[in-house]
Formats: sequence, structure tokens, C-alpha cells
Amino acid sequence: MNLRIYPLGDRALLCETGGAASLDAQRRIWALAQQAADWDEVAEAVPGVNNLLLVFDALSADADALHARVDRAWSGLRIAVDEPGPLIEIPVVYGGDGGPDLDDVAHHAGMSADEVIERHAGAEYTVFCMGFQPGFAYLGGLDPRLATPRRATPRTDVPAGSVAIGGAQTTIYPARSPGGWNLIGRSDAVLFAPDRDPPTLMAAGYRVRFVPVDALGGPDAGSADSRHGGAA
Repeated sequence: MNLRIYPLGDRALLCETGGAASLDAQRRIWALAQQAADWDEVAEAVPGVNNLLLVFDALSADADALHARVDRAWSGLRIAVDEPGPLIEIPVVYGGDGGPDLDDVAHHAGMSADEVIERHAGAEYTVFCMGFQPGFAYLGGLDPRLATPRRATPRTDVPAGSVAIGGAQTTIYPARSPGGWNLIGRSDAVLFAPDRDPPTLMAAGYRVRFVPVDALGGPDAGSADSRHGGAA
């Protein structure tokens, strides 16, 4: 698997694998990020989907030397698949007011809304990376038949807890924000709480399953304890 490396301004290198997102590629990105985070010349290592951003001090680090070090590290990576990450179960009310795009996704996939729900809830997902807003997880593992292009016109106001599909990925919006993903349901899981340790419910490598429910729970729904499952 090749890695393309190029400068991003004068203080960062962007490293990209290219191709379709996959768990194998993400494992390599995670492993490289873990190594690079310990290098003196790297101030920050930020994994993304199929990419890694390395931020360095332009005054004390040599970009060409760092480029060469990344090349060597990538070529020498040895990936050991550890125990599966923690499993998070997310209750979802599909469709209705919380999932206004469910029928659009079903039409695009050439199946019924019930089949979309069955396939979406029947998969196990992996958190490829975190980003966009605190607690926002980019989830890999979506059934390819459910992949749906993002909306041509993004919404200016997507409610917190919205479960959505964007391209070949799915996610849950942790907080109210603009967004262009297709909304298929709603959850009351608390994905980010500043006073919780850790504050985010998920992290890269965690596994996620969506559980269809008829109604959401009470005020304590979505706490860390109620959402964390053991490693299956």
C-alpha cells in the first residue's frame, strides 16, 4: 500500500494512502500516527480517513528529513491486529421527523425503507477517525448498497443525535450544526460531554452497532455506562 506525502503549508505534511477507505488502511494510519507522535520533530499527529496530518515546527524541523523518516516508517510498519475495540451500542429511532431522508436513501438504494433500516442496523462499524466537531465519528463498514451521495444543498441546522449517511460512511451528529449528510434517524446517545472522562463516547478503533428502538429513553439515556459494551 503506497503512501503519498506532500507539504501542507510550511508547518505540516499530509500523508495519504488513496483509494477506497478500508479498515486495513486505517490500521496502518493509526500505527504510523502512534509512532510519529513520539518523534521530537512532530508537534501533532492527526489521523483522518485514509490520511495522516503531521504538524511540525518549521524553525526546528527539516521537512525533507521528516518526509524521509515517514517513508521509512511506513515501509517498516508491522501491523498486529489486537483485540477488538470496545463496542458501543447506539439506540436509534429510524425515520419520522428525526430521519427525513430515509425514503431518499431507500429510493437511491432501490430498496424499501424497512430494508435500509435492517441493513444499517445489521452491520458492525469501526470508528476510522474523529473530526469535524468534538465527538463526531467517521464510521467505516457501511453496506455498500446504502452508500448515498451527500445532499446537493446542505441543511443549515442538523439536530444533535441525528444518524446519517454521507457517501460510503455513516455517523451521528454530536451537536447541532450545519450538515450535508442524509438523515435517517435520531439517537439520544451523548457523544461528547466535557465533564466526562473521557469526554468523547467513541475513539478511533471503537466498534459501533445501531439498535432500532420505537422511542428514545429518559434523561439519563446516552450515558457512557449505558452505551459501552464489552469487546465481543
